[in-house]
Amino acid sequence: MSSTLKSLRALSDPTRLRIIALLERSELSVNELQEITQMGQSRISTHLGLLQESTLLESRRDGKRTFYKIAAGTDDDARDIIKLAIRGAKELPEHSADQLNLKRVLGRRTQQAQVYFNQVAGRFDRSYGPGRSWQAFGQLLLHVLPPIVVADLGSGEGLLSELLARRAKRVIAVDNSEKMVEFGTNKAKKNKLKNLEFRLGNLESPPIEPNSVDLVILSQALHHATKPEIAIRSAHNILRPGGQIMILDLLQHTFEQARELYGDRWLGFTEGALHGWLEQAGFKKIETSIVASEEQPPHFQTVLAGGEK
Repeated sequence: MSSTLKSLRALSDPTRLRIIALLERSELSVNELQEITQMGQSRISTHLGLLQESTLLESRRDGKRTFYKIAAGTDDDARDIIKLAIRGAKELPEHSADQLNLKRVLGRRTQQAQVYFNQVAGRFDRSYGPGRSWQAFGQLLLHVLPPIVVADLGSGEGLLSELLARRAKRVIAVDNSEKMVEFGTNKAKKNKLKNLEFRLGNLESPPIEPNSVDLVILSQALHHATKPEIAIRSAHNILRPGGQIMILDLLQHTFEQARELYGDRWLGFTEGALHGWLEQAGFKKIETSIVASEEQPPHFQTVLAGGEK
């Protein structure tokens, strides 16, 4: 049987349409799918097995749990079939409840992660240890960085660029403010960082040669871009094959005052939007995750997204 026929057969059941629509949003475990759909574990596992047989899904083990997601290596035909399946799932009476339950499950994940990191931070601050500090840990992590060429797009005054330049082979910091570029350049000279260069330019068309850098960083910069998807595409263009992009930005929020207070064009981004733009630009091995949540209003959350050229 051809792969297309296998896929169509696998998606002939409404339950499997529901599962595809859920996994399109996020990687999920069997227990999470069971909780969202209110179906038994054996039934869920049977449907997942059929979908995996058709190569529409892939799985990974994490301790005792198995997580499933839409297969990354699907061809154009399979992607079209998945899109059609998602459209069909939206017509099912269970779709609205599934999406609400999914939102709740993913929200709980974030809360659990935040509890863990708060506990870590609590342990760190509670007991004194000579020479133990976040600054020291940061320097340790910087020394793990290999001697690569880094582009820091939307660098501002270049704090991150300056830190990276102490280890990287070369750092190119790009910002659209002449004052920021002048300030960063003068500071780099003062600190004798000859491998740190500041350039005037914007995110959508950074003044960097194609295929010339190993790592592109967009740290709290993408929400200032006029067209974020073009900025990500431009990042792909300047990366060497095998190079990586790392995006650190705000998760989508509703704090409208950010436009006036901070000059933000975008009120953050969903993980789905970032994943989609990275995929459209040609990146592979894409990962997104929420890495921080502020306890004080407006409760900003930070999302980290990355991919490989």
